[in-house]
Amino acid sequence: MMIYSTPRPATLYDKQKIISLYREVALRSGGIVREAHEVTEEYVDKFLRNSLADGIILVVEDAESDRIVGEIHTYKHGINVFSHVFGHLTIVVHPSFQRKGIVRTLFTALLHEVRSNYPEVLRVELIAKESNSVAIGFYRSLGFVEEGRMEMRIRRQDGGFEADIPMAWISSCKENFDERTSPV
Repeated sequence: MMIYSTPRPATLYDKQKIISLYREVALRSGGIVREAHEVTEEYVDKFLRNSLADGIILVVEDAESDRIVGEIHTYKHGINVFSHVFGHLTIVVHPSFQRKGIVRTLFTALLHEVRSNYPEVLRVELIAKESNSVAIGFYRSLGFVEEGRMEMRIRRQDGGFEADIPMAWISSCKENFDERTSPV
């Protein structure tokens, strides 16, 4: 039985382990959109630093080893009109640890963190490939809603195309935020 830790905030010291995780997942068809050679130190460093500075990044570790087997991150766009939005959301779970509840654990922890510590964040956005119907159904179960289709956004390895599906979770705190910010 595989046992994993509770989610914890990532640190800069986790960078090499996160790179390893992303590369392993990228080698699997359907794992993530990036190919393994596109998982560079610069790519991981950018989202790690952005998430630490103005967002959330959580990791889960294998309890029997020191490796990171799950990671989720999101951060603000850095533009004032989007200061209430977390975007760039990505979640990755090691293939050997998929279907063990890690995705739900990470998302639950992330949304709890948003509700508890980021009252100004009213939206959490993600994008899912249209062919990933299991993930889309899962995101719906967490309260994410589909907000359209971006046709021909992904070029598959076979040369065909598929759409990306933008989805958003809207905070239940929106009504309170509207009341605090409405003009008098």
